[in-house]
Amino acid sequence: MNKVKPLSLNLNAQKKSECYHCGEPCHDDSIHIGEKVFCCQGCKLVYQLLSENDMCDYYELDKAPGVTPKESGFKTKYQYLEDESIRRKLLDFTDGKTATATFFVPSMHCSSCVWLLENLYKLNPIVLSSQVDFLKKEVKVTFQDSPTALREVVELLVSVGYEPQINLDKLQEKIKKSSNRDLYLKIGVAGFCFGNIMLLSLPHYLPSGDTMDASFRTFFTYLSVLLALPVLFYSSSDYFKSALTAWKQRMVNMDVPISIGIVTLFTRSLYEIVSGSGVGYMDSFSGLIFFLLIGKLFEKKTYDALSFERDYKSYFPVSVTRKKNGREETIPLDKLKPGDRIVVRSQELIPADAVLINGRAFIDYSFVTGESAPVEKVSGDLLYAGGRQTGGAIEVDVVKAVDQSYLTRLWNDETFTKNHRSRITSVADHVSRYFTVAVLSVAFGAAGYWLWHGSTSLALNALTSVLIIACPCALALSTPFTLGNTLRIFARNKFYLKNTAAVEGLARITSIVFDKTGTLTASDKHQAVFTALNEKKNELTSRERAMVKAVSFQSTHPLSRIIYASLDGDEKLAVEKFTEIPGLGMEGEVDGIRIRMGSARYIAPAYDLMNRRSQQFNASLVFLEIGGRLRGYFVLEGTFRAGLKKTIDSLKKRFKIFMVTGDFAAEKEKLVKIFGSEQTLHFEQTPFDKLRLVKSLQKKNERVLMIGDGLNDAGALKQSDVGISIAEDVNTFTPASDAILEADRFSWLSRFMHFARYSLRIILISFALSFLYNTIGLSFAVRGTLSPLIAAVLMPISSISVVLFTTGSTTLLAKKMGFLASARQGENE
Repeated sequence: MNKVKPLSLNLNAQKKSECYHCGEPCHDDSIHIGEKVFCCQGCKLVYQLLSENDMCDYYELDKAPGVTPKESGFKTKYQYLEDESIRRKLLDFTDGKTATATFFVPSMHCSSCVWLLENLYKLNPIVLSSQVDFLKKEVKVTFQDSPTALREVVELLVSVGYEPQINLDKLQEKIKKSSNRDLYLKIGVAGFCFGNIMLLSLPHYLPSGDTMDASFRTFFTYLSVLLALPVLFYSSSDYFKSALTAWKQRMVNMDVPISIGIVTLFTRSLYEIVSGSGVGYMDSFSGLIFFLLIGKLFEKKTYDALSFERDYKSYFPVSVTRKKNGREETIPLDKLKPGDRIVVRSQELIPADAVLINGRAFIDYSFVTGESAPVEKVSGDLLYAGGRQTGGAIEVDVVKAVDQSYLTRLWNDETFTKNHRSRITSVADHVSRYFTVAVLSVAFGAAGYWLWHGSTSLALNALTSVLIIACPCALALSTPFTLGNTLRIFARNKFYLKNTAAVEGLARITSIVFDKTGTLTASDKHQAVFTALNEKKNELTSRERAMVKAVSFQSTHPLSRIIYASLDGDEKLAVEKFTEIPGLGMEGEVDGIRIRMGSARYIAPAYDLMNRRSQQFNASLVFLEIGGRLRGYFVLEGTFRAGLKKTIDSLKKRFKIFMVTGDFAAEKEKLVKIFGSEQTLHFEQTPFDKLRLVKSLQKKNERVLMIGDGLNDAGALKQSDVGISIAEDVNTFTPASDAILEADRFSWLSRFMHFARYSLRIILISFALSFLYNTIGLSFAVRGTLSPLIAAVLMPISSISVVLFTTGSTTLLAKKMGFLASARQGENE
């Protein structure tokens, strides 16, 4: 028995009802579920899929938010994704169990799309998680890997209406070129029409124009209307799309008043021309769009220049160890090429996709998957960029070029992002939220005032001028351009920050915590001298020295590197079962003999005498155990970085300074002279103790900057408000850090901190200038005497002036503080 369709359904069908899922018009009501009508079986299937998984909240975010999916054909279309060679090109990462891939989804258009794409795991259990980058229209999907998994993920995206564009060539570069081309075309159309309309309108501005035949004037006026149409429907389309999208999301963004101003000016001009009451302002209208787009191009070019330099310099000033002709050499990361053989030690990052050649790899892929359990690999296995070796040293052959943008994406993964809300950004968001409403209120209030006083002309003029001249440019531009330029300046001086929020974080720091070994001390200037506990056998044998050197070679810890450099001999012995415990030490087997090196707590916990005896040394101690027998200890005399005391003295004027180290208090006297107080020095601290110190300071409302070498300080770096990892010719930065500072720029730390603080002042000044501009501009606009053309010129000029002020001020400040001169010197070198 057929069910009787509800009356409301039939009525909707008569009105060409819209699809409940995507909003497209339906030809009839034949495809429906209850009162919900769908334009095709695909939309109906998506609704059923969402309904079965209790995900109909999707439709509460917006009315008809979906995209019409492919109805047929895609089940066979994507068979090629099961080909292993293609899978390797498309996958960002796979360990055989878990895989990630990033897809470009051009149909993504609203918050509902983001919600659905980030809930894919509810639709198919093979999807573990998905993250959306709305600005880039990308979705990164992590899923359970299998030969057919990639195809399943793509088919899932297609089935819900978000077909990804799969192009093995560099798609994003093509998109960027296309985007720039569209903007140039829109400027060209607006400029062409503006120039010709100005010529056609010239008789109206000249006294001799009154003598022109009326038919010619009418013809020229209507020709101006025709020329204005492409400006309205093409050149200004981006403003309308942005305003419409915001309106659909029940929001009011900065393009809303601009769009209203554009429509008002065009409508007013068209009314005057058609009614014969005037000649309109089509020249002002086209000029408005032309100058707005010029301002937009200037902003885009400036920001692209900043972004390009950041991408080019990248964030990774680290080096890798390349093995060539049997010899090892340290080279910058950007010099690494496919075919190079590199050595990756314990805790070092794999910088590019590579094949394991020698050694056993235990790869920690937490950078990629968030899971820290190491994955064992053997010779011949493919290792993906972003993995961290947790075993001994291995040799790998690079098979892909270093993709620094991929490494940057890993560093910026939300797993390691601190949830510190930017105050500057939040202020801008809060003000801009009400700015548009205030502008609309002023505009319609001024129009109502002049209408009340019987002046329609002044009312329209005031309405149009207020909407056009009110410019929230500082709120939209000052923060990204100021902080973007600051990032560029810092990067050119070997200080690499993760994002703009880190700049603001630096500006608000109140306390600084320093690690000692590898941070305050220079690894290349240490010396290691072995002292035996048995006076009859004071020296290590040549075989023992080779064994100790082989084990110390596996680690990137500063003390391990010092010991390795201090031991002579070129014999390379194989090390098995290597492990390293942060803050304690390491161990490994050479020819079946266990070698253990590290702190007294780790190697000789009951040897309290040596702990006390160490006070006579002005150095750090590393104990050595061979074959289960304690042999002695290495005395490592520390050499502090050049200019350390001057740097600390400068920082003490504004910040509370602390030092924390796992070493004994052997160098206390030296450090007291540098830091000025014994109370701020903390010795024999574990990584957990460092973390507790940062937390205790934060409980006292201190904003903490932690500076370490990234090895034993990961917890403290992540907990701190800002964490800086010191890089010294090793690939050991940590994702928990917010910045990487090259070791030879350590003495510049105080200058970087001052510059960050001045950058925030520049933002606040630009805010004040913008409010002053708007106050003056609106005071003239509400009178109704300001020409819309003048308002159209002033609007982009104000935007350009903010960009020039912020980038110019930071550049001049950088020049004054010596950053630009040093950057040029570094480039010449």
